[in-house]
Amino acid sequence: MEHYAAIIGWGMSVPRRVVTNDELARQIDTSNEWIRSRTGIGERRIASADEYTSVLATAASQQAIERAGIAPEAIDLVILATSTPDRPFPATASVIQAQLGIPRAGAFDVVAACSGFVYGLHIANSMIQSGAHQTILLVAADLFSHILNWHDRNTCVLFGDGAGAVVLQQRDQPLGLLSAVLGSAGEYESLMLIERGGTRQPLSAENSHLQDRYFSMHGREVFKHAIREMALSSQQAIEEAGLQPDAINLIIPHQANLRIIEVLIKRLEIPFKRVFVNLERYGNTSAASVPIALCEAVEQGQLHDGDHVLLTSFGGGFTWASAVVRWGR
Repeated sequence: MEHYAAIIGWGMSVPRRVVTNDELARQIDTSNEWIRSRTGIGERRIASADEYTSVLATAASQQAIERAGIAPEAIDLVILATSTPDRPFPATASVIQAQLGIPRAGAFDVVAACSGFVYGLHIANSMIQSGAHQTILLVAADLFSHILNWHDRNTCVLFGDGAGAVVLQQRDQPLGLLSAVLGSAGEYESLMLIERGGTRQPLSAENSHLQDRYFSMHGREVFKHAIREMALSSQQAIEEAGLQPDAINLIIPHQANLRIIEVLIKRLEIPFKRVFVNLERYGNTSAASVPIALCEAVEQGQLHDGDHVLLTSFGGGFTWASAVVRWGR
């Protein structure tokens, strides 16, 4: 018998503190108009000292578990997509597992930058389809505020912090992931990265003042690659799901830049009214952006049983991932 992985629960968590464009304009050479016109962002959430990755991820997971109507003990695997773990070691997924009181479930982190949630969705779906697991908690959480240079207006205005989570459970009917297309182009790694802090260039007391310890990005090149790869992988995911573009009820793209989303939708030839965008309120929350948007779309009544939703993302690596999901529990 063929197995499917339905999304039966969803949740999100964002920091308490709201940072507006006007507040940033008092600290760096920018303005609300400049940020909005180039990105579509109006404000973002920035984590306080007590809101680290596992805290937000655990809160989002608790919501997802409650909405799923299951006990934590029913979960047999925890997957966290993040580029900003609590610590380099051990996996933050294990911390989340302990905080949720999930006994002895497997736990591991996935690092695929902003594409991490869709990567994790493909992994979780494959594990449920194989019969190896029945109920999986997939979380995506990132706190880019900790890795940004807050004097660089080209990057610090773009990001916010947050977490989103889903619970997937085995079903016999065709629900959940229908197709997924994952890709990477590592030859472009230098266009979006943090140069220092790993084993290649360790961080030390002598070099901790250098700017390459922070996130850097070549925006124009990233823009060009993001549109191309998200469009191509989206088209392929729709085709592999056996659908036509007009059968997609809702598109939830990675919330990085409104211009990217607008050009992407034109290439897919899908009406913009079928696109969910919450970028204005949260900025780019990296791997968390797709599940946060998914959670809000469901809560706002924009997804119904039987609907087809396209998820598409692009991130450092370069990585990209698109997937088609049939909604329903």
